[in-house]
Amino acid sequence: MSAPAVPPALPGTTGRLPDFFLVGHEKCGTTSLYAMLRRHPQVYMPDLKEPRFFYPEVRSIAPERDDNLFTDTLEAYLALFAPAAPSQLVGEASPQYLRSPDAAGRIAELCPDARIIAILREPASFLRSFHMQCVQAGRETQKDLRKALELEGVRRQGKRLPRGYSSPAWLLYSEHVRYVEQLRRFHAEFPREHVLVLIYDDYRRDNQGTLRAVQRFLQIDDTVPIDSIQVGQTNSTVRFPLLHPLSRRLRLAWHRPEEADPIARTAAALAPRSMRRLWRRLFYTQPPAPDEQLTLELRRRLEPEVAALSEYLGRDLLSLWAYDRL
Repeated sequence: MSAPAVPPALPGTTGRLPDFFLVGHEKCGTTSLYAMLRRHPQVYMPDLKEPRFFYPEVRSIAPERDDNLFTDTLEAYLALFAPAAPSQLVGEASPQYLRSPDAAGRIAELCPDARIIAILREPASFLRSFHMQCVQAGRETQKDLRKALELEGVRRQGKRLPRGYSSPAWLLYSEHVRYVEQLRRFHAEFPREHVLVLIYDDYRRDNQGTLRAVQRFLQIDDTVPIDSIQVGQTNSTVRFPLLHPLSRRLRLAWHRPEEADPIARTAAALAPRSMRRLWRRLFYTQPPAPDEQLTLELRRRLEPEVAALSEYLGRDLLSLWAYDRL
């Protein structure tokens, strides 16, 4: 079955399409960059950080596993940007676009002059952090990264998927670190000068410097003072994966009760604030230390990809990420 197409512009449709896209990856500082750009007076980004409009497949993989809201029609997508002033640049941040096989072409079809921002992270570190995020979000039920990676083969066949999944795409971790292939898709659709590739290490080391580079890329005032927002780190992980759906129902009821089911809403309303603290201690714990042997195996496996990326970007990432010392 062919992939669903992005709806074409309809006669009489009004509204603005984005001028720029923060396309990913997850766990690479996209949220903090989104938050800082929103503070710039010349930029408008909607409250909904991840519309995922140009990657409709990801919305159907396991909709009940995600609390995020999505935009399914062009009219709804345009409405996200309606509050923007005529003088502001409009942008959005859906970090799944970078790994989508088709998002680049879809964006180019409707926004051919758009500017694209991607952030890349050392791949073994990225996979560990992304896997923990998937467990935390209820998308992954296998807490052990090695076992999750070993499941990729059977999951490609549609087997051993978490309940409610219709596709393994989100959980094929090895596909997420094909960085050169991902960048080529965007470079095939947009001029090189319209694609900014950031490295996560630079962003963490010099938050403000990276922000100024992004502002210059977007051709907005880079002297506007904007407070830094530290790039977040995963500081907890799920203790009991089988009970995690219950935990997420309660969390949704506490934070967005209008979207929660009646039972969870009632339980949340009856729970005192002290119970919420106990709930977090019960369901979550500190992440385990990285598996050093698995990290070494991953780095050795991924060294050719890092070498190819170094050549593609004209930057020695083998040295930056210490692959030259394996």
